[in-house]
Order: sequence, then structure tokens, then C-alpha cells
Amino acid sequence: DNTFPTPVNCRPIEWGADIVTHSTTKYMDGHGCAVGGAIVDAGRFDWMAHAESFPGLTTPDESYHGIVYAERFGLGKAFITKATSQLMRDFGSIQSPQNAFYLNLGLESLHVRMSQHCRNGQAMAEFLAASPKVTTVSYPGLPGDAYHGLAQKYLPHGSCGVVSFEVAGGRAAAERFMAALGLCAIETHVADARSCCLHPASSTHRQMSDAELAAAGISPALVRLSCGLEGTADLIADVEQALAQV
Repeated sequence: DNTFPTPVNCRPIEWGADIVTHSTTKYMDGHGCAVGGAIVDAGRFDWMAHAESFPGLTTPDESYHGIVYAERFGLGKAFITKATSQLMRDFGSIQSPQNAFYLNLGLESLHVRMSQHCRNGQAMAEFLAASPKVTTVSYPGLPGDAYHGLAQKYLPHGSCGVVSFEVAGGRAAAERFMAALGLCAIETHVADARSCCLHPASSTHRQMSDAELAAAGISPALVRLSCGLEGTADLIADVEQALAQV
């Protein structure tokens, strides 16, 4: 899944990936206009060599004249042909022309937008890491992050604008922080031109107890901030004044 880095910052097929997916609803669209997704097939995986694991590609498809995709279309086209001819037919996962138009518009500016998302994400992560109101920060651009080494290898030009952190003071403090935000929108969405902030414990995961949150790896104090395209100083100022309310 290369949704967050996008092909601007990471090209997984060049690192050995066989199939890459994207939620185009995120950075590729970039403006929250349309729902979409994409599959990119490297076209080099030998399905027949692992036939028992992939019967959908290595046994006859009775719904399509008994075709065996791996035999008929070979390495280069078996997977993506099945995806487009059978699965899109059965599930109806076909993008509307208007949504495709929005996506194409977004792709034209993707390379420009990603650099600003990364600048904001890095600056925000560094600010949060230095704040006494914050206990932990997760962002691969930080030298102390568990994934910093991998990011240096696979994401040398930056990762994305999404930063996760825990507010000192637990759930109540995180909720006060969220209520005090002005520039950042409170949304479940991420990877948008506007900055979007989420407190999972009181929104997407509100049905879970603190023990269940811990088991899922989510702290009650966790906040996810998707840094948008706003001016870096303006964005940090909003987060700084919100933390001051904690």
C-alpha cells in the first residue's frame, strides 16, 4: 500500500514489490473530492509456480469461458486482467467519469503538493517532539523514530504529512487539545490539502474500552494529525495554542 508516500516519494516495484495499491482518495486526489483506488501490477510474479496458493488465477474461471488467467495471459497480464475483466464486472468497482476527472486534476499537481506536505509533516514532528505537552511522536523523519532507518532507505525525499502523537495528560487532555484547534479540521479524513486532525479514542474507536484500545495499539491520548498545505508557521501556531489549553 503506497497511499501515503505516493509514487513521488516511493516506487515499491523498484524495490521488489509485485502489486502496489493506492487509495486515490488521499494525496493523489488531494482535495477530498472523489473516492477512488488503484492497483498497479508489476507483471512479473510467477503465479503457476505457486498455483495452489492462487486458484483464482491458476484454475479455470467458469464465469469467463473457463479461462485460466495465468496460462492465457502469462506473467505480465494475468492478475490485472482478472481484476479488470472479472472482479470489476462482478463488484462494479468502476470509477465514474467525473471522479476520474477530479483525480486527473489532482495528479497534475501531486509532485508539487507532496513536497509541502512533507515539509509541514517534518516541521510539525520536530515541534511536537520538543514540546513538554507531548509524550510520544511517531514520524519516520525523526532520527529517534523506530522506522527512521527504513525511511532513510526507502523514503529519502520524505514520507508524507501524517504525524501521530500522544498528548501528556491522557484522554481528557487530548480531548481538550482537539476542542481548541482552529485551523486544523476535525475529520477522519487524511492526506488532504487542508490539515485534518483525529482523536481515535473519542471518534473512530469510541466503542472500545481503554484496555481494548491498548490491545489494538491505540493510546487514549493518541492524536493523528494530517498536515495539509497551509503555511508551516500558521499550522504550528494552531497546534501550539491548542496544546497551551491542555
